[in-house]
Amino acid sequence: MRELTAVADLPVPPAVAFEIFTDEFGRWWPPEFSWSGAELLTDMGLLDGVLYELGPHGMQWDWGRVLRWEPGRRLVFSWQIGPDRVPVPRAEDATEVEVTFEGSTVTVAHRGWERHGEAGAEYRGNFEQVWPYALGRFTEYAANRPS
Repeated sequence: MRELTAVADLPVPPAVAFEIFTDEFGRWWPPEFSWSGAELLTDMGLLDGVLYELGPHGMQWDWGRVLRWEPGRRLVFSWQIGPDRVPVPRAEDATEVEVTFEGSTVTVAHRGWERHGEAGAEYRGNFEQVWPYALGRFTEYAANRPS
């Protein structure tokens, strides 16, 4: 099953975009794409190699683990949310997201849908618009964030 790819033009240099993507994840990621939902979401981000979300009553959900970290250039992480929205405990059983920052472009490649068996195709279909929308939010935030 082929990977999904989304591309956006960067309003800032690649090193700054990498920093915003990783250090300010919770400020630009669409809250409607969280387990808690926009109304109950407390925090989300990337800390100590874990993509996490904090919901009501301090409940924490881990979305993924950093697999490769190349500051200013590239980030790869597991996407440990299954097609049924249940956490996937092992990174090797999850899909994988690669984010590259090159010149004036950020590219997201989401792959490994076959790891979810028959449900992988539908799950991939559900993501067709997620990354383009999320990258739109990311570039808008990067362009308008206070310096």
